[in-house]
Amino acid sequence: MNSIQAAAIQFNVKQGDVDANRDYVRAALKRVAEQGAQLVVLPEMWSTGFAYKNLNELALRTAGIVEELLALSQELKLVIVGSMPEPNGDKVFNTVYLADNGRLAGVYRKIHLFSLLGEDRAFSGGNQWLLAETSLGKIGVIICYDLRFPELTRRLALEGARIICVPVQWPKPREEHWRTLLRARAMENQLFVVSSNACGLVGKLDFPGLSVIINAKGDVLAELGEQQGEVIARLDMQSLDDWRAQIPCFNDRKPECY
Repeated sequence: MNSIQAAAIQFNVKQGDVDANRDYVRAALKRVAEQGAQLVVLPEMWSTGFAYKNLNELALRTAGIVEELLALSQELKLVIVGSMPEPNGDKVFNTVYLADNGRLAGVYRKIHLFSLLGEDRAFSGGNQWLLAETSLGKIGVIICYDLRFPELTRRLALEGARIICVPVQWPKPREEHWRTLLRARAMENQLFVVSSNACGLVGKLDFPGLSVIINAKGDVLAELGEQQGEVIARLDMQSLDDWRAQIPCFNDRKPECY
């Protein structure tokens, strides 16, 4: 596929209000599909937010929402990436369900849990990376705090990822870290990065939005402000191949030295 229209949907995730979040996403998916989007990334924990007090109960609704997403992905001809709580005993996983034109193409459970905000007390950590074979090619997925662990994205790149999708809820005080890490992961692995963030107040935290699409050189192709909405950009796969040929970083690696 020579090019892909990628989109990130950004909104104020309502903690614990599954119906409101689902309704917003359903309408937004239809809007981006009308604009020609093929790949869509949603924020981290988009269906429930980090509603710790009743997260286990809310997670029981996830299976039904996944079925709705699969149906929407088939109806709108979309690949959809976004994380939700997945039941797991007395905890939950923070799990991406990758819907591809009606098919569940992959599941990724967040590996790195952000202990500063107590994620490790409410969530179980995953132990397997995901590189999904989709109708748009190989797509890798990481979630939020995973960005701070470059070896995970490098593994996905070495396995053949050309696009990395990054659902996040990254708060405003550390927004520059997020933007820098996204560009670094794109540049050092010579791939596209599509990341969706929440915006506005979510519980006690303030989120800046700024959902972004970045190319293999680290250039920002499109970026949203702090408001709810969508951002769309074209991923030119030939330009990615040309850049990798011009600066063949992967060929020049010396893994035996490190």
